Amino acid sequence: MPDAVVIGAGPNGLVAANLLLDAGWSVEVLEAQEEPGGAVRSDRGVHPDYVSDVFSAFYPLAAASPVLARLDLAAEGLRWSHAPSVLAHPLLDGRCAVLERRVQDTCAGLAGFAAADADAWENLYRTWARVGPDLVQALFTPFPPVRSGLRLAAKLRTAGGLRLARKLALPVRRLGEEEFAGDGGRLLLAGNALHSDLAPEAAGSGGFGWLMAMLGQSHGFPVPVGGAGALTAALVSRLRRKGGVLRCGERVASIVVRGGTAVGVRTAGGETVSARRAVLADTSATALYRDLVGEEHLPSRLLRDLERFQWDFSTFKVDWALTGPVPWTAPQATGAGTVHVADGVDGLTRFAAQIAMGQVPDEPFALLGQMTTADPSRSPAGTESAWAYTHLPQRITADAGPDRITGRWDTREQEAMADRLEAQVERFAPGFRGLIGARRILAPNTLQAMNENLHNGAINNGTTALHQQAVFRPTPGTGRPETPVKGLYLASAAAHPGGGVHGAPGANAARAALRAHGLHALLHRAQRV
Repeated sequence: MPDAVVIGAGPNGLVAANLLLDAGWSVEVLEAQEEPGGAVRSDRGVHPDYVSDVFSAFYPLAAASPVLARLDLAAEGLRWSHAPSVLAHPLLDGRCAVLERRVQDTCAGLAGFAAADADAWENLYRTWARVGPDLVQALFTPFPPVRSGLRLAAKLRTAGGLRLARKLALPVRRLGEEEFAGDGGRLLLAGNALHSDLAPEAAGSGGFGWLMAMLGQSHGFPVPVGGAGALTAALVSRLRRKGGVLRCGERVASIVVRGGTAVGVRTAGGETVSARRAVLADTSATALYRDLVGEEHLPSRLLRDLERFQWDFSTFKVDWALTGPVPWTAPQATGAGTVHVADGVDGLTRFAAQIAMGQVPDEPFALLGQMTTADPSRSPAGTESAWAYTHLPQRITADAGPDRITGRWDTREQEAMADRLEAQVERFAPGFRGLIGARRILAPNTLQAMNENLHNGAINNGTTALHQQAVFRPTPGTGRPETPVKGLYLASAAAHPGGGVHGAPGANAARAALRAHGLHALLHRAQRV
């Protein structure tokens, strides 16, 4: 009988398992899919000569994560690669905002939009340099972040804390207008905000856009050499080296609860796997409480709150094997690993407004990855392994375009949406479609079938909006990995601090389980060895 059973071998589940192993626990991880990784996987499914990241691809949060740093995944063979430029946002007139690897270069480029914007970007980055490390530490520790929070508060007092807090609470459109005279800096902030489901006019979108932009400036948007699966392989290698057990193709059907305590799980095949000390669930909050635990073990208040739980936007993704580099009209976009494809901040607002109305956008914002640019091992020289995704409403009520897309996602609708996404890229890179050697379409229902945590293509396990963060995540009054069932911990992005590949929810759940057994200090000692 293992000390702990971990449900799900996504990055958070694997991080949780590794930390428990570091503290001397025995751990068994059960994964429903035939391979581990959750949304961190790669394959050659588009073309045998091209490595494609199936879900996530760029990992600034992983690069900044103190959780992953302590696991020393380099010892398991993990290596990182960077594109020449971090991120680009081209415009139809040929101008291009570029987030470069060096802050001086980013400032020089933004000065081309407005001379004063070089100093504006440098000021934003100077603030980040003062408070960023403590802010990241506060984000990646259990809520409330007492120690890191106190350090952050002390630095905020000397960095104009109230004014910075106001900036972070602003909608990203307003923040961009206050900070920058030209379009360049505004584009970098607003595009980064839409890595989540935060519209340019949403409260707090300024803070999220600033956070992602500054992470890109300080850490880049790195990729694992050889594909996203290399990150998963490193986590699995470490887990097995430490004595952990990983079983794939083992779907957990329910959590065994006795006397209000989780004592194990039951698989879809009828096997009971007992846990001596804890069960950790790298699952969505709704799946954990409604499907795995059962209402009879939960307070009625939690069940009522779950009815108000909000998913983030749905996602539609296309992978491509391109016979040559993307022919951007703005040449500065050629060297960027990530490219934001939208006609300015107004285009982003229009896109988000259509989603808010339940409409499939007619000119979708495309977040595009040039993976061979970021890691030359991904495809033959002179070619490009690329992808793009766009957001959609969770519930489609109408199509703002001409294709009558309803969300059934039959073959016709999938092809029509993929064509629309490609047409948007073509506007900024004429000739792009002529380079497509092969493509793979991942509609929202396909993404969910490949990873149940991606509910209808939601990639953050719940909205990033302020009303479902911190103490409100996943429901009001929680904000921590502990659940109403003793010995059961929520270890997924449904818990604080939310989405992104950084391992914090898994680490928080592991530490909570250890703390319940008086072993939290032991983990810190083990990680210092």
